[in-house]
Formats: sequence, structure tokens, C-alpha cells
Amino acid sequence: MSGHRKKFAGARGSSQKDCPGSTYTKDYILEPLSLPESPGGTTSLEGSPSVPCIFCEEHFPVVEQDKLLKHMIIEHKIVIADVKLVADFRRYILYWRKRFTEQPVTDFCSVIRINSAAPSEILEQQQQERNDNSFHGICMFCNEEFIGNRSVLLNHMAREHAFNIGLPDNIVNCSEFLCTLQKKLDNLQCLYCEKTFRDKNTLKDHMRKKQHRRINPKNREYDRFYVINYLELGKSWEEVQLEDDRELLEHQEDDWSDWEEHPVSAVCLFCEKQAETIEKLCVHMEDAHEFDLLKIKSELGLNFYQQVKLVNFIRRQIHQCRCYGCHEKFRSKADLRIHMEEAKHTSLLPEKQTWDQPQYYFPTYENDTLLCTLSDSESDLTAQEQNGNIAVISEDTSKLHALKQSSILNQLLLHESLKN
Repeated sequence: MSGHRKKFAGARGSSQKDCPGSTYTKDYILEPLSLPESPGGTTSLEGSPSVPCIFCEEHFPVVEQDKLLKHMIIEHKIVIADVKLVADFRRYILYWRKRFTEQPVTDFCSVIRINSAAPSEILEQQQQERNDNSFHGICMFCNEEFIGNRSVLLNHMAREHAFNIGLPDNIVNCSEFLCTLQKKLDNLQCLYCEKTFRDKNTLKDHMRKKQHRRINPKNREYDRFYVINYLELGKSWEEVQLEDDRELLEHQEDDWSDWEEHPVSAVCLFCEKQAETIEKLCVHMEDAHEFDLLKIKSELGLNFYQQVKLVNFIRRQIHQCRCYGCHEKFRSKADLRIHMEEAKHTSLLPEKQTWDQPQYYFPTYENDTLLCTLSDSESDLTAQEQNGNIAVISEDTSKLHALKQSSILNQLLLHESLKN
């Protein structure tokens, strides 16, 4: 994830409702919860929640990240690629701000010549379209109407009709682009091979069967709708892409040892102890709380999804200060932990049907890293086989002649005939 991360503090709203036939009461968590994070993780920094420009003293609020990006493009002519992949934008900016004071910018960044006399206008137009929520368009294939951001329509056509013209953020003058494509379809012209057909149904069948639901990459008419074509004089997006690939191959021996990556830690089920691996965390829970997660997984034959539900169930009970061994509720987590350790209730799990419920597919804490470290090992497959949940993969029927020769059914028929 990238960008600003919301944290919810203060009292947690909850309500209780008796559930007939159960010793548990249903407590509804009304707001997202977050586990405590380690000092090395993504935490809010002290001071003003603003981000400085890499090259000057201008500051922008964290929530107005796009304004900073626009400022750096217009004032300093620098573009940060794939900014959505940056996990912590503020720390990323501070890191490169420091590096650029130590070494020239050209040691890290590629210098490109602009293909347009007025690149700022193109970039401003692209930024305006990215933020515009008054876009109105109609799908070219199903005539469904879309109002809002242009990405909604483009993502719909890619997802529902397998028609992908690229990422919305890479496109400029989107409305004109879509009108150009619609005009070609109205003229009964295939968008890929650009042949003309006698009627609309024939065109649709052709594009579907030939998998021509894409644009012709050799048609230079489309170049003006892609930002990458404004990067370097006299070069198409295909040539730029090939250059990028060669550069990656030539510099794959680069030293990245100066880049510091902070490990993500998982939090104990019963206290705030954190560990970088599930093995270390399991050792802690066994030593400090006499709770052996790996042993429970093995004895109960839990698959991955059952482990998820068990962890979420325990997280829910601990958050609500309730002992899942005796159902007693306490005033604080500290009192609950003392009780469970003294009464040896940490390993006293309730019946499986209590926690193996669909509601526990959903995490109690939205940043629960422990869920990401649970293993999906061979023992999970063994447990599934014991429960009869054996996946059956159908044979490929696209080549019937070859299937008749190699199908396992032939072996079964031969075996039966020999028996008779």
C-alpha cells in the first residue's frame, strides 16, 4: 500500500446482543482496529504532518501528495515513476532529499529530452483528468453509462470485456481517445487489424474469436494519447520501452546495499511482543503464554483458512477482554492475561464449531501481519484430503482427438475389460 494511512484512535464502539444457545455474546466492532507497530515500521513522525519538496523549501500536507508531485514536475522538471508503489511517501521523499545533497541528481535519474514544445500543458492536462470526477462516458461494448472518474469506465472495459488500452494514469486526452475508438467501431472497423465488416454482429464475432479486443500498436494515430510518447524526441513508446529493458539488464549488478528496508513484524496473540518471523513469535507464545500454535495446527489438522479463523477468533476475544477458555470477562487485557496464564486457559480452546465460522475470515485488526505469515504447507493438503475436500481438475476438451488418445478413461475401460 502507498500513500497516507489512516489510524483510528480513541474508544472502540461496541454493542452486545445475547445469542440463544451460545455461551458467547456477539460484540460488534464498529471501527477498524490497528495493532501497535514497531519503531522500525511505518509510524507517524513527530512534528508537522507535511512533506518537503526534494529540491526546495516548499512544504505540502501529506494528504495533498498530488500537489507536491505537480510542483516538482512544473518547477523542477522531475517525475517520480510508479509513485503508487511507494509504501511510505514522506520517508521516501526525505531519503532522496538527503541523497541529492550528497551526489548529483544525474547519478540516480535519467535525463530525457521532451517531445513537445509545451510539456507542462500535457502534464497539467493529465493531472486534471486524473482528478476529474465529472467524467461521463458510455461503454463501447455493452452501452453501460458511467459517471465519475475516467478510470471507472476504463477498468470496466478491461475487466468485463477484456479490452485494455493501458493504465488510466498513462493516458491523456482520454475523452478524445474514446471518441476516436468509438468512431472506428461505428464505421464497422476492427480496432486491431483495422478491417471493415458488413455489419455490427459480424464485427463483434470477429473481434471476439480473433481476440482483437485491443488497439493496433503500429497505428501512430494513438501515440498522442499516451504520456510516454512525449518523453523523448523522435522515439515511439515501443523504442523507449526497449531502451528501459536494456538499461535494466546492463545495470543488474548495481549495489543497493545503502537502501535500508525495515522488516515487518508480527504481534503476539496475547501481548504486544513483536517478532520478525512466525517461528520466533511461536517460540515466544509457547515460552511466555504456553500457547503452541504449530502444535495446535498439527493436532487439529488445520488448513490455511482455518488458521486464519482461529487467529481472528483469539484476537477478537482478547480485544474484548474475554477468556475463551471459561468465558469470563475482565476489565482490562492485563487482568485477562494474568487470569489465562494462571488458570492455564491459553491452550484451552473451545469446540471447533465455535471459532470455525465464516465471520472470522475477516481480520480483527486491519494491519495483522501474523495472518500473512501463516503457512500453507503439505499438511494442509493432507487435512483437506482427510476431510474429503479433494480438488478435481477437469481434462482439457479443446483438443478432443488428443484427449481420446490420452484420457485416463481409456485406462479405466481397458482395466474393466481385462477384469471381465
